[in-house]
Amino acid sequence: MNARQTGVRLLEAARSGDADEVRAALDAGADVETRDGDGRSPLLLASLGDHVAVAHTLVAAGADPDAQDSRRDSAWLVTGVTGSVEMMRALLPAGPDMTVRNRFGGVSLIPASERGHVAYVRAVLSETDIAVDHINDLGWTALLEAVILGDGGVRHQQVVELLMAAGADVGIGDSDGVTALQHADRRGFREIATLLKSDR
Repeated sequence: MNARQTGVRLLEAARSGDADEVRAALDAGADVETRDGDGRSPLLLASLGDHVAVAHTLVAAGADPDAQDSRRDSAWLVTGVTGSVEMMRALLPAGPDMTVRNRFGGVSLIPASERGHVAYVRAVLSETDIAVDHINDLGWTALLEAVILGDGGVRHQQVVELLMAAGADVGIGDSDGVTALQHADRRGFREIATLLKSDR
């Protein structure tokens, strides 16, 4: 089996979540950083599918959690989208770079906050040194995104509480200078507005 064939074997095994086949492909000489047509590494495919056992195997083999595909997604960044705490923890031993940005200029905390992934937000804030006030290319922090793109419900309220507890600056405005509190008031998110006012 040549390098291309072992690479394809590894990619397919990572995509399907077959940890034994991933190990076999690596043992057969597959490059742990081989890429598919979209530039996705085996570890990124494992992260997208939340295949934690596969991720453990790939990390042990030296896979790069920061390798980005053609859309600037990486295995680490994807954890913020899926909200998988298990995958987040599987990748931590690989030393992911908390400053690597997605195609919107954001770090993993931002999409997690937008989607209301409470457990992930709690874990990433307590177990890493990720910047709570990182500002993406849209001019939004995790706090702003939780309010602007959230639904104001219990999960987003909890995310706001966690971000504030981690020291989020509630005074940071968006690119137009509109703060999270002003957005919450405009959207009728009374509970979130009350939380944000408590920090003033």
